[in-house]
Amino acid sequence: MKPLVIRSALVASIGGLVFGFDTAVISGTTEQLKAYFQLSDAYLGWAVGMALLGTILGALVAGKPADRYGRKPVLFVIGILYLAGALGSAFAHDIVTLEIFRFLGGIGVGAASVCAPIYTAEIAPAKVRGRLVGLVQFNIVLGILLAYLSNTIVRAVVNDETSDWRWMFGVMAIPAAIFLLMLFTVPETPRWLMANGQEQKGRETIAKLTTSKEEADFQIQEIDASLAAAENAPKVPFFTKGHAKVIMLAFMIAMFNQMSGINAILYYAPEVMKRAGASTDAAFQMSIAVGFMNLVATMAALTVIDRIGRKKLMIIGSIGYIVSLGFMSALMFYYEKALGGAFDSTSSFLVLAGLLVFIAAHAFGQGAVIWVFISEIFPNRIRGRGQSFGSLTHWVFAWLTSTFFPPVIGGLGGGVAFAVFAIFMVGQLVWVLKVMPETKGVPLEEMEAKLGLTHDPNDSGDPLAAKGH
Repeated sequence: MKPLVIRSALVASIGGLVFGFDTAVISGTTEQLKAYFQLSDAYLGWAVGMALLGTILGALVAGKPADRYGRKPVLFVIGILYLAGALGSAFAHDIVTLEIFRFLGGIGVGAASVCAPIYTAEIAPAKVRGRLVGLVQFNIVLGILLAYLSNTIVRAVVNDETSDWRWMFGVMAIPAAIFLLMLFTVPETPRWLMANGQEQKGRETIAKLTTSKEEADFQIQEIDASLAAAENAPKVPFFTKGHAKVIMLAFMIAMFNQMSGINAILYYAPEVMKRAGASTDAAFQMSIAVGFMNLVATMAALTVIDRIGRKKLMIIGSIGYIVSLGFMSALMFYYEKALGGAFDSTSSFLVLAGLLVFIAAHAFGQGAVIWVFISEIFPNRIRGRGQSFGSLTHWVFAWLTSTFFPPVIGGLGGGVAFAVFAIFMVGQLVWVLKVMPETKGVPLEEMEAKLGLTHDPNDSGDPLAAKGH
């Protein structure tokens, strides 16, 4: 593998790392933000959710400029948004300014969720594409762990209740700046170049990325075939009766992903631990354990997803969700109702145990499966729009759960909050057992027939449009 391939994939994966860091860094700041800006539980949820509103916008708008201006220029804009979001949040002196810069950073996160995997997939030779695209997902989870570690270190070193949160946000400027600087060392993708009238430059880039003429010729043929297949795809309507089944499959897996409570719990992990009786320092240290478990379980899932299949991972994950969320709900009800809120060190470690099982269930099941599954089920003629639809659904429900988690847990208690998530996960288990198809080992060309989809063959005007690439 050429060094340029590795460097290009690493640059895109750093974009994923900052994505993960931005997602989780807020978890260490919620209590101080609430005190510093004198926020109610509901307003805290709104302030935290502003970044997720940004991700929705970023995921919605990133595709067109990436197609028009190139993948690399959009990655530059994402890096600038990351940097502005980090520094602007760190220096904010009123809640509106903080919300604006968190929103801008969120746009970067949403755009990165679309562009970073595309860039990696288009820059990587076919034989290593899966591993290198997986590197983006791995780095998102690594970024979450690093955010928890960074928050804990900042709290220990700065130790100032009025400014810890500024440093926590500001630290993100470091990987964002590295990401921007490294972008100058990597090329535009050959597929975009060849699709936009720069065939010679695209061929030259392929020569730099491949190790032999045979590999280069194969990649050129692959790009030509995919461009031919995609030529008329935008003319195909998306919301049709024939596509209803896969649209609903994508909606359900994305909706269930967030109704597990994963983003809400990642965002408020230290707060949940403190509510369960942990000291502030212990809560931050416990959140590192949650991030580490997320990383380990993600790595484990990626090693077996093609061996045991998507559906089995979802079944295992669903059972783990129900057990862990049910346990935490019962524990919270017991301490909140029976003991009148008398949480102690024992309750905090019991909740930590429940959170670790929960995060392992998520990373091994939904976390590993969702984007693979969505990318497989849509026919080629609507695959890009299907991926965007799944991403949009995911971010909308992420915003809903994260925005309403603080007022629910503040007003009704942790028992109710975890019980709601547990009920949804019972629904997910039923859906997986009764509805979700297994897509392991099914060629993309055959997926349409397996799922029983119907379409008008004249829709695309292109005999290649039904083929995967």
